Amino acid sequence: MFERFHKDARQAVVTAQEEARALGHNRIGTVHLLLGLINDQEGTAGEALREHGLRAGDLRERVRRVAWADHTADPIDRQALASIGIDLDAVRRSVEASFGEGALESGRRTKGHLPFTPQAKKSLELSLRSAIALKQKHIESGHVLLGVLRATGDDNLALQVLTDAQVDLDGLRSTATRLLRSDAA
Repeated sequence: MFERFHKDARQAVVTAQEEARALGHNRIGTVHLLLGLINDQEGTAGEALREHGLRAGDLRERVRRVAWADHTADPIDRQALASIGIDLDAVRRSVEASFGEGALESGRRTKGHLPFTPQAKKSLELSLRSAIALKQKHIESGHVLLGVLRATGDDNLALQVLTDAQVDLDGLRSTATRLLRSDAA
């Protein structure tokens, strides 16, 4: 499937893997794809996200908060620690107050190829469908953004991050579609 990806879409996926590693995550999820897309300086996804007021630094911080709160992205058993009186969020705040933001992630970097989460795979599949629906032969970063926006479910953390940032998801879809159509013209 990646042979149909335009260079901006490929770069977004590469950047997503780098972002996942930097956050100490062992899989590439929709939030990592979103971070890869916001860093797209020349493609339609980055332009659409910036048009809706999103910036890479703010988005990265929102991703860190959502991923930390999502126990599936964290190998630490929160409930087991809570049962013995340890509040993991309080520990994190204390460590970061003493040692700086991201202090807990530094030792959790993953090496080698990172697999995609099922939701990220679905997003990439939906990006192909978005390209086909727009009668375009290649998948651009804007199509990947549309795929991320179309992948529904509680485990699509990218939608949670965008909602938390008060982004109009329908408006973002419209902007990405408009940019893809004007790019193809």
